[in-house]
Amino acid sequence: MIEQAVPFTPQLAASPIAEILWLIPAVPIVAAGVIALLKQPRRTAAAALAIGSLGFSLLLSLVAFGHVLAGWANHVAVRETLNFTWIQFGNSTVDLGWVLDPLSSVMMVMVCFVGLLIFIYSVGYMAHDENFTRFFCFLSLFAGAMLGVVIANSLLLLFMCWELVGLTSYLLIGFWYHKPSAAAAAKKAFLTTRVGDIFFLLGIVWLFNDTGTLLFYNHGLGSMEGFALAGLLSHHAALGLTAAGAIGLLIFAGAAGKSGQLPLHVWLPDAMEGPTPVSALIHAATMVAAGVYLIARVYPLMSAGAPLGDSATGTTTALVVVTWIGAATAVFAALIAIAQNDIKRILAYSTVSQLGYMMAGLGLGGVAVGMFHLITHAFFKALLFMGAGSVIHGCHEEQDIRHMGGLKADMVVTFITYGIGMLALCGFPLFSGFWSKDGILEAAHSGAIQGPYYLLVFGALLTAFYMTRQVSYVFFGYWRGHHPAHESPRVMTVPLAILAFFALTLGFVGTPAWPWFRAFLEGHSASFSWHGFAEPGLGLLMLTSSLVVFVGIGLGIWLYGNKSPKAEDPDVLEKTAPWLWAGLRDRLYADEFYGATVIAFYAWWARVADRLDRRVWGGIVAAIARLFRLWAHLNRIIDVDGVDGCFNKTCEEISTGGGLLARVQNGRVQIYLRILAVAVVALAAILFWSSRP
Repeated sequence: MIEQAVPFTPQLAASPIAEILWLIPAVPIVAAGVIALLKQPRRTAAAALAIGSLGFSLLLSLVAFGHVLAGWANHVAVRETLNFTWIQFGNSTVDLGWVLDPLSSVMMVMVCFVGLLIFIYSVGYMAHDENFTRFFCFLSLFAGAMLGVVIANSLLLLFMCWELVGLTSYLLIGFWYHKPSAAAAAKKAFLTTRVGDIFFLLGIVWLFNDTGTLLFYNHGLGSMEGFALAGLLSHHAALGLTAAGAIGLLIFAGAAGKSGQLPLHVWLPDAMEGPTPVSALIHAATMVAAGVYLIARVYPLMSAGAPLGDSATGTTTALVVVTWIGAATAVFAALIAIAQNDIKRILAYSTVSQLGYMMAGLGLGGVAVGMFHLITHAFFKALLFMGAGSVIHGCHEEQDIRHMGGLKADMVVTFITYGIGMLALCGFPLFSGFWSKDGILEAAHSGAIQGPYYLLVFGALLTAFYMTRQVSYVFFGYWRGHHPAHESPRVMTVPLAILAFFALTLGFVGTPAWPWFRAFLEGHSASFSWHGFAEPGLGLLMLTSSLVVFVGIGLGIWLYGNKSPKAEDPDVLEKTAPWLWAGLRDRLYADEFYGATVIAFYAWWARVADRLDRRVWGGIVAAIARLFRLWAHLNRIIDVDGVDGCFNKTCEEISTGGGLLARVQNGRVQIYLRILAVAVVALAAILFWSSRP
């Protein structure tokens, strides 16, 4: 029950912790640079630097979170910014900065804490990899970039760190680059997310052009504050959209690419080619959540123009688009997960589906609803990915669930922790996913549009079903592998136990009886009260949600529980509806569709460009080259045969004449006297001839 009787006082001045907030991303980035200079054998030093730097960032994050929490407890709405001019051109400036508020403080703690557990887990998982040092260099760089996204108070600074996250994800997905599938997955991830980033960049340029700033908050002059938003609402774009709505949709396109939303989801499942810690860190807890966090950060822009007090019900065009795409993605990915046999690929499509829930939660319920599911999902999905890595490690790198079975006896700790993560993901009552998922369903049920609600309920049913199928194949029945399985070392199982604890208990900070998380993010006071469960329709909604989960788990147990199919046997659903199974197994032909349309178009255009280059532009260049060769030939004729010929002939004549004169001018006096005599005779003859009448 949220209480608003006590108004919160805004706090805008930067505190000492806000002034050093930049150290949180900077320390892991510096550690990555130092690790890059280490030689490969320095494994201990690399792991210590990476873990130590992220541990330091976690301590600073906890201090920052404590500062914001203390302000909340004293009814002070903390939002501290520190901005500075980066570039100045003429009278215009481009400012950067960072922000400390409830949203960034919660996200910092989650990224650092979950990331630290994954770093520790990686020491055991990557123990025998020859590129151990390089792996921790990339991990540390990624963590620093992600933390830069979280603290940014400038859309430009966020975009810089956003692109650095994209680069490091490319490096980590393709870490085992000797595998063609890993190299292809890295390129696919990089190129697909760039499609969304192009629209994101257009939105940034448009926002700066219309507001003159990219700062989110700047004492009333930021792009997410009233003055700038009013200006954006007064400008109209195409299709009836205001500038605020159009810019919001462009930014959402970038978020859709990073968070694997339709139609840019195709890269995320293939990204499982990277090491399992990469899957846990990037594609469960942090990178894919960056898109959701971006929408939460620019939520004032997305909801601008909604009726007063109704900005969280999907009334703006941007929020309606976010809602429908999120709900469609949730069901689309959950359907595909049913027919997958790779343990990590099932979780990958589950991640896509849950990201759809988060987006729908943002569109329907606001920042607190979407972010609560982001936080709980980070813990239980990291637990599931790391649990899958433990299974793969214990099964000698086997990833096909059809070649597993009976692991509950051989891998007890992994089984228990994985079971907790599975129940949290399914939204089983009292687990963390139950409370965060129900918050989204409640917002969808009370919204103006009911279609997303039914899609999300169906997605919850599918989630419970495909996770029960996976757990039945992996942990129950009998062992179908080639080598005996074994439990993972403690350096891997202890992080699993810690994550399992939070997957079980974290949801209690957002129950209807104690909605602390929502109150903290929105700047309200909250107290514990059982009357929160008495809200109209809430009991029926929780009952419906629970029944949906029970039905999904029940169907999974009925079809897959207590059965021991052989590895080569077809799936139960495959025998029942082979045509449907084939479509789901082949991912509803999304990649084939892109191959036949987008990729085929670009391949055709590449051929056209090649022909234009070779035959048209190349022909024009060749014709110009021939023309200049002809001109050079003519110039040679004129120069050599004409100018040079005349000059040479003149020189020869002068030389001949000079030779004749040289014979005369030989220094002999007798010849000179003879010439003189001849000249006198000639002169006398001329005078005589001219004197005749």
